[in-house]
Amino acid sequence: MGRPLRVAVVGAGPAGIYTVDALIKSGAEVSVDLFERMPAPFGLIRYGVAPDHPRIKGIVDALHRVLDKPGVRLFGNIDYGGDVKLDELRQFYDAVVFATGAVTDRPLDIPGVDLAGSHGAADFVSWYDGHPDVARSWPLTARSVAVLGAGNVALDVARVLAKSAEELLVTEIPDNVHAGLAASAVTDVHVFGRRGPAQARFTPLELRELDHSPTVEVIVDPEDIEFDEGSIAAIRASKQVDMVVKTLQEWAIRDVGTRPRRLHLHFFHSPTAILGAGGHVTGLRTERTELTGDGSVRGTGVFHDWDVQAVYRAVGYLSSHLADLPFDHVSGTVPHAQGRVLDMDDALVPARTCRAGSSAARSASSATPRAARRRRSPRCSPTPPPCAPPSTPSPPPSSASSTTAASSSPPGRAGRTSTRTSGPWVPRTAASGSRSSTAPR
Repeated sequence: MGRPLRVAVVGAGPAGIYTVDALIKSGAEVSVDLFERMPAPFGLIRYGVAPDHPRIKGIVDALHRVLDKPGVRLFGNIDYGGDVKLDELRQFYDAVVFATGAVTDRPLDIPGVDLAGSHGAADFVSWYDGHPDVARSWPLTARSVAVLGAGNVALDVARVLAKSAEELLVTEIPDNVHAGLAASAVTDVHVFGRRGPAQARFTPLELRELDHSPTVEVIVDPEDIEFDEGSIAAIRASKQVDMVVKTLQEWAIRDVGTRPRRLHLHFFHSPTAILGAGGHVTGLRTERTELTGDGSVRGTGVFHDWDVQAVYRAVGYLSSHLADLPFDHVSGTVPHAQGRVLDMDDALVPARTCRAGSSAARSASSATPRAARRRRSPRCSPTPPPCAPPSTPSPPPSSASSTTAASSSPPGRAGRTSTRTSGPWVPRTAASGSRSSTAPR
């Protein structure tokens, strides 16, 4: 049999490490080098989950075991696009897999979004998780704040804002974050969802966790508990949706308690403007929405102004453009077919450049015409000319060889990644020519 396949994985977060695990388990003889911009691995597992979620942080134990396997090397402090470029990686590896995730906030196009006091959730999460690229202080002078979004990130942001700093002392919270939260003036946190309870993207465990704090009163308006035929179908089809709805119904009918801080969950409110004076946030304007019968909503023309002094936008994460790869700046995605990166004409990039987390079980030619039309959109940046893989083994790129591999067992933290979690593309082997799609979910 020929030499082992050599694969470079850019990004050592969960998607990148799961890709390594899938490659090792594929049956191919393979060696993998991980290139990570940060000094230590685990990406958004380290910097993307609230410090009071140790259960999720426990995933790092499984990731450690992958990094400890033979044939796996980790190079930290390597900035793709600066320290190492795609054409350099192509010279020394049979395949390059990008698993860089999503770390920036998806934009929200409403008036006032640029006012002081209007924050992206990704920035706030990075602050309370101690990300080294973020300032160590955070403005927490607002008494009443709004959180826009109906997913788990919105719940994380709302919970950290509402909890007392003392409750977080038992976690891995950085000292500067504890000091900032201890001085916070917040008394009320308002979470706004554009649709109804049955369309919320909370998971039951994270939702119920809101009510565990002895200092936070969770309040749901009974008028926001409303369902149409589409909502009822969603409840019947999903146990998780059913559990979320039942929890919200229970909170809506109970008496409001006397805990010192209040966390309000609002549904059927679509943000239309962030209000301000003197360049600072002074309020939020929302339009009341109503169900249309299929679980969607429409505006009613009824507006409400909320007295808040800060707004946190938790409307989704967006991937960033990677140097020398095509990119759709609207969707925040790399054009691909089952993981194989495509050029502007929907052709496979011959250097086996891959996007982590996309299924390779079907032929790349099975992409739908509609998807192909999207990939030809002028929003995509062009890709460089192809480069064939080497025919003989070569040493790793000089920029990586001169860097000491980071330890595979630093202190772990936990978080999210936006890359998909089905199997990555595994290159053809010289012996079998087979492909594998065995990545864990």
